Amino acid sequence: MATDASHDPALTSWVASAQATGADFPIQNLPFGRIRRAGSAEPWRIGVAIGDQVLDLAAAAQAGGWSAEVSALLVPLAAGDLNAFMAQGPAPRRALRAALQAALKAGSAQQAALAPCLIAQAEVEFSLPCTVHDYTDFYTSVNHATAVGRLFRPDNPLLPNYKWVPIGYHGRASSLVVSGTPIRRPNGQFKLPGTSEGAAPDFGPCRRLDYELELGAYVGRANALGEPVPIGQASEHLFGIGLLNDWSARDLQAWEYQPLGPFLSKNFGSVLSPWIVTMEALEPFRVPFTRPEGDPQPLPYLDSVENRAGGALDIQLQVRIQTAQMRAAGEPAVTLMQSSYRDAYWTLAQLVTHHTVNGCNLNPGDLLGSGTLSGPQPGQGGSLLELTRGGKQPITLPNGETRTFVQDGDTIELHAWCEREGAVRIGFGPCSGVILPAP
Repeated sequence: MATDASHDPALTSWVASAQATGADFPIQNLPFGRIRRAGSAEPWRIGVAIGDQVLDLAAAAQAGGWSAEVSALLVPLAAGDLNAFMAQGPAPRRALRAALQAALKAGSAQQAALAPCLIAQAEVEFSLPCTVHDYTDFYTSVNHATAVGRLFRPDNPLLPNYKWVPIGYHGRASSLVVSGTPIRRPNGQFKLPGTSEGAAPDFGPCRRLDYELELGAYVGRANALGEPVPIGQASEHLFGIGLLNDWSARDLQAWEYQPLGPFLSKNFGSVLSPWIVTMEALEPFRVPFTRPEGDPQPLPYLDSVENRAGGALDIQLQVRIQTAQMRAAGEPAVTLMQSSYRDAYWTLAQLVTHHTVNGCNLNPGDLLGSGTLSGPQPGQGGSLLELTRGGKQPITLPNGETRTFVQDGDTIELHAWCEREGAVRIGFGPCSGVILPAP
């Protein structure tokens, strides 16, 4: 893939808000989401974000003016079935992108027909953008892995396999929810600090609840069972990217993770943003994939000229918090940290290839979590576990409140965007969730 006319900075839309300064959804973006009018019992259908509006693809399909090829592509989207569209692979997706841009660009002959098909984003509700049957969470930030390892293994923070193999575990797809869905603090077992090794664990509400700043990559085209995806073809199996907050109960996690890894500490709720930004929209923001001097290069099956030249993505990432006290006072969320996905130790193509190298079959809509994305600086931790050094150094917020971990009533917002000289800024929309008390 490469940049083309669809990324032209001179391209503008007849939807005026698409040109607003700092807009997440210019005509160069066009992410997909699953929508209906808020409070209605209307059927779910797929929409495309443009400015502060959504183009309802069910209404747009009926409005006509499309070629026979594009009309066929709109059928599953009008029915709310993004998975069926994802399964068709990148060529149909690019064809629809071109048709939508032509219809939404300034001066389009379809403006009159499509203007009634727009709905203000403030007037819609979202579900998950697609059906996620399987979810794998990776561990791609070497900065996060090192910082967390240093908390528990000061003399040996990074385990020897990390720089050779993309580490991951199978997550729980049933508890993935869309942005705006409240999350209840989980109950579970944990060991309180100072408890002797042989003493019984405590049980009750999690006391060390944390967020994790992640990206979620969605699989498009499937691979058959027993047929690995070579790294040169891996990008063709990806549909797009959204934001992911993989809430984590750190005290439950510390007690349960040995010897098999995360379980109840991770499956009580993970929040996804409502929009999927396609791989085509992200093309201008590809950057070289490099390893620090002295680190091992990937094994041959995880290496290619293309992956080295542009396998990484420069996506800016940010976490904000709004406490219950701030909300009551009418105060906006404040920034906790900012980092970049370009610092990830493994690329998305490498994740797809490694996930399938043993013959594992991936299906349309499968989700690949990036793992917590932290920057190299101390203030760039993608979780409170890092920012507070395991809860030992509380963060003081502008209103005087402090936090070591997330408290009931706190809303955590994830934001992401891409920008560089010569390209139009695109964003991912917010990914937010508020914590409710334990049941």
